[in-house]
Amino acid sequence: MADRKGHKVLTGAKVVLPTGVADGAPLTVAGERISDERAPEGTPSLDLSGHWIVPGFVDMHVHGGGGASFTSGTHEDVLRGIRTHREHGTTTMVASTVTGDMDTLARQAALLSELVEQGELAGIHFEGPFISPCRKGAHSEELLRDPDPAEVRKLVDAARGTAKMFTLATELPGGIDSVRLLVEHGVIAAIGHTDATYEQTREAIEAGATVATHLFNAMPPLQHREPGPIAALVEDERITVELINDGTHLHPAVLQLAFGTVGAGRVALITDAMDAAGFGDGRYLLGPLEVEVREGVARLVDGGSIAGSTLTLDNAFRRAVLVDRLPVEDVVRAISANPARLLGVDGDVGSLKSGKYADLVVMDEEFALRGVMRRGEWLVPPPSADRTSR
Repeated sequence: MADRKGHKVLTGAKVVLPTGVADGAPLTVAGERISDERAPEGTPSLDLSGHWIVPGFVDMHVHGGGGASFTSGTHEDVLRGIRTHREHGTTTMVASTVTGDMDTLARQAALLSELVEQGELAGIHFEGPFISPCRKGAHSEELLRDPDPAEVRKLVDAARGTAKMFTLATELPGGIDSVRLLVEHGVIAAIGHTDATYEQTREAIEAGATVATHLFNAMPPLQHREPGPIAALVEDERITVELINDGTHLHPAVLQLAFGTVGAGRVALITDAMDAAGFGDGRYLLGPLEVEVREGVARLVDGGSIAGSTLTLDNAFRRAVLVDRLPVEDVVRAISANPARLLGVDGDVGSLKSGKYADLVVMDEEFALRGVMRRGEWLVPPPSADRTSR
């Protein structure tokens, strides 16, 4: 499938490019990158007729997978979780933490930052402890605290330049000042696990917040006299909304409403996955809290709150097309291009464009994953290898 210089040519598939779907267009890989130059004569080609080629997925909110935790795991644990999600098409990901004490979070940030520096992760997302006890979800209430800018800065510093996003309940004391601090340090301020009013949310957006952490979940519902954070987040074009498309967190009608209201350019499909993703049912720990996973749904043992998901992005993609009936191009924007842009890595990933890394996913006509390439190497070999020809 490759010549000795690392060239590969993939032919016959429907290729989702930034300009639209190119049916049957050849895609050339040269080493780690996509190339628009003609491959050398004699380069082997791989016939992927009857398949789709889409950009590798970019997950900006994921806590673990493969039985391993990004929050409390060792270096080897985190690598196992990364491998699990890569095998499901997520070629770029940010490691998300959950609420813990400050020293524990700082130590984990130091560990995760090493993996960012090694190119295994795209950054760190701190979710908690600066969130509302009224909307804590699967976070330990006793460890929650108001977002003191000095403590926010401590975690940003612990990440050694690799912090990408911070989820805050911005209505809490210190919330707005913390948003401003994050913006000054080039870190995305995300509004989530919040009990804010409409007006308080507007204030946070004006201060520089640009992301809604898993919109609809862990925030007050939309009401006609008290619109709350949802209306403020949806109406402002500066906000990108995260959505968890696992069939548990959101009803399909709500997901479709969100896409139709904000447009595909402002959606980031995420997993919010915990350890059980790609691993199976059982008992797990999410931070200090015990979680039971039954039939793929994760809930706290104490209280029954939803505790993240067991979703992988290949399943989110398939569901978006087959259940939610969204156009493939819109799903690609939400699952690859938009999060890459938000994270500031769209110069290298997020679309199938010459010069970018050859990160791609092969899917069949029913949008089941059939192959994964990262930086020009197959992590999951595609079908049709027997049809490679010269």
